[in-house]
Amino acid sequence: MVGKWGFGWRLYGFFYCLLPAISLLWIRERAEYQGIGSSFDLLIWVFLVVWSTDIGAFFAGRAIGGRKLAPSISPNKTVAGLIGGVISATVLAGVWVNFVNWGNVVKLPSALYWLAPPFAVASQLGDLFESGLKRRAGVKDSGTWLPGHGGLLDRLDGLVPVAVLTAALMILGAL
Repeated sequence: MVGKWGFGWRLYGFFYCLLPAISLLWIRERAEYQGIGSSFDLLIWVFLVVWSTDIGAFFAGRAIGGRKLAPSISPNKTVAGLIGGVISATVLAGVWVNFVNWGNVVKLPSALYWLAPPFAVASQLGDLFESGLKRRAGVKDSGTWLPGHGGLLDRLDGLVPVAVLTAALMILGAL
């Protein structure tokens, strides 16, 4: 018996977890060979975009509040939080690119400056998507590995689209 979600959802879940993992490995392995700078530095950029989006959104949403972003999916997320997350990701990811590029021969591409804002939005969409899946499943948390954090997927939901988009741009030669 497959359960109420069906085999298709289980297969989708497998690839939903596999694709970002492969993307992170691709970034780590291929960045230097493609002349994108240090692969470690690019991975840090990816994580900084995701983490600073989450943190900036949390604090801006708490401090400012206001209109809800998607109340039926995630009632605590606000438009102010989204804007705060985008600003936070843009600033911190930009500072990282400047820090890495200062005095280094192999530099991160300048495209990372303008990619931070849309990738921050993608990170928030990944968060909302995972929240929507939890709502559909009728659960509050996606697991118990990280108590108080909503489960492991709540820590990784924003990383899924950002890792995949970064790897896709590398594959397409746009980075």
